[in-house]
Amino acid sequence: MPGPEHTPRSPERNNEQLRDTEKVPEFLDRKAEKALESHEEVENNIEKARTEAQQEAISGDEVSSGEKKAKGSDSPPPRVSRKESYIHTMKVVRSEMSAPARAFSKVIHNPVVERTSEAVGNTIARPNAILSGSLFAGFAVLTLYLVARHYGFALQGSETIIAFVLGWAVGIMFDLLRGMITGKRL
Repeated sequence: MPGPEHTPRSPERNNEQLRDTEKVPEFLDRKAEKALESHEEVENNIEKARTEAQQEAISGDEVSSGEKKAKGSDSPPPRVSRKESYIHTMKVVRSEMSAPARAFSKVIHNPVVERTSEAVGNTIARPNAILSGSLFAGFAVLTLYLVARHYGFALQGSETIIAFVLGWAVGIMFDLLRGMITGKRL
């Protein structure tokens, strides 16, 4: 007995199959036509966009002449010096500060104080000098403390300052030698 998958061939069945196979190409033809139409629409949209862009585009000559006209008709913006810009920025920043912070800012940003601070920072308070002074002071005072404790004598209190000054001098010498070797200014 044949299963449901196997259907006997009959003339009626063959006619149905032929009609179904004729429908398939019609269906595919309709799909292909729709795809072609949508492709043509996309191409038309692209062409429209290109023509609009070309119509609205401005050539480089028109832009430069337009800039010249704009520059000629308007006066150029006023030049602001660094000093004026600095003063304006400081006013804006100070307006957002509390009263004590504003007063401290006025003292710190006084031109005399700023120049003095720059001079000290470039000569005496060099980063390498301060670092070497503090490291030398730390090791020297620790060593002196351990030796004093072992032998039973008291420290005077000036050991830290003296050790820092010695370490600072070593740091300054290091900066000077490095400047001489590399040719860079301090």
